[in-house]
Amino acid sequence: MKPTQLRRIYRCLIPLVILLTGLAQAGSNKTYGKIDVFSQVLHYVHNSYVEDIDDKNLLYGAIRGMLKTLDPHSTFMTPREFKSMQEDTSGHFGGVGIELKSRDGELVVVPLDDTPAARAGILAGDRIVKIDGQTTENMNVYQAGRLIKGVPGTKVVLTIDRDDFDKPKDFILIRLRIRLNPIEKSMPLPGYGLVKIRSFQERTERYLMEAIGELKVKAGGELRGLILDLRNNPGGLLDQAVRVADRFIADGVIVETKARGNRIEKDFAHKSGTEPFYPMICLVNGGSASASEIVAGALQDHGRAVILGTRSFGKGSVQTVVSLKDGSGLKLTIARYYTPKHRSIQEHGIVPDVVVPRKAPETPRNIQVTREIDLSGHLSKEGSKDFEAEFLGKMSDFQLRTALNYLRVWERFGGSKLLKAPKEKSSKKK
Repeated sequence: MKPTQLRRIYRCLIPLVILLTGLAQAGSNKTYGKIDVFSQVLHYVHNSYVEDIDDKNLLYGAIRGMLKTLDPHSTFMTPREFKSMQEDTSGHFGGVGIELKSRDGELVVVPLDDTPAARAGILAGDRIVKIDGQTTENMNVYQAGRLIKGVPGTKVVLTIDRDDFDKPKDFILIRLRIRLNPIEKSMPLPGYGLVKIRSFQERTERYLMEAIGELKVKAGGELRGLILDLRNNPGGLLDQAVRVADRFIADGVIVETKARGNRIEKDFAHKSGTEPFYPMICLVNGGSASASEIVAGALQDHGRAVILGTRSFGKGSVQTVVSLKDGSGLKLTIARYYTPKHRSIQEHGIVPDVVVPRKAPETPRNIQVTREIDLSGHLSKEGSKDFEAEFLGKMSDFQLRTALNYLRVWERFGGSKLLKAPKEKSSKKK
């Protein structure tokens, strides 16, 4: 084997040696002997395998194989994958300001406001057929996103097809530093706020409070109720989940983590900055995982919100992320977490207080109900219409519609009086 090959293999081997050495120091000296076995296998593969081998891919594959013997959330990331993960958690990256969705095998665009894509005239529903001349046929959202993202100031050409285009059109865009807001807000009914958290990244709690502040202004001062939508939220940063829960809980434990050796840490709520005790519903489903389950579990255990929807994903573990010397990254499971009432949701998930399916149950076709409005020549209704009920009747999101109906009934029969704010108590903060 040539000296240059040996040096290249050594550089690739560094991350794996670091991991194996750490295991050896934490365990018995027998692990060191297994490193010799690994080196022996590496030697045979490199010199005798039927085809030439990329040394870096070989070593990265060995690391991945080692981590696959652990749990599904302990993973190794190449430098490119690690950088993409960091961008996701930081909420900013070099790009043109579009979200991609796959629809009927095509890549459909959702442009963000005040971004290069929006300013260039790209519209929601546009289809990307090429990226820098490369066809997007058989390309998934992740692959396309990787091609569109890049260094701010560089150029990317998106070939867009639109129903009213005679033929696809090229849009030449200059990438900028894009900052994503993980919060969506709206007021579907007067006074009732709806806040959706897409993920828990840096500044999620700050964006949340800005959104709630704007909703309060729109409501004329205070909210009649709030729906916190955590559906399809895959999680993210633990500290942001704690901060979000802390905004609605005045006192007590938010989450407890237990690491190796029974090392226990607890995060506590603080009275300062806690939101008023208005009626609140938290929506979850099978896509609500990790950090979103921490928030839902805390709200449920403290009786601060009604959890509505379907059972959540059930990820009750905590990971830490380590940056390795060659730019790659390690995500390793280091603890289990528990809700304030010391419930582990691992495998089980958060079970809603009110189980509501994604779609409304269908009425059997053989059951037809005739109402007054169906009768020929019926008298018209006097007085004003119930616009809220009419609006809700047309809403396609069954879970959200149910949540809004619950808030309306809640208010009608006493509103926040039905909620008993927790009594003030002294508890030692840690």
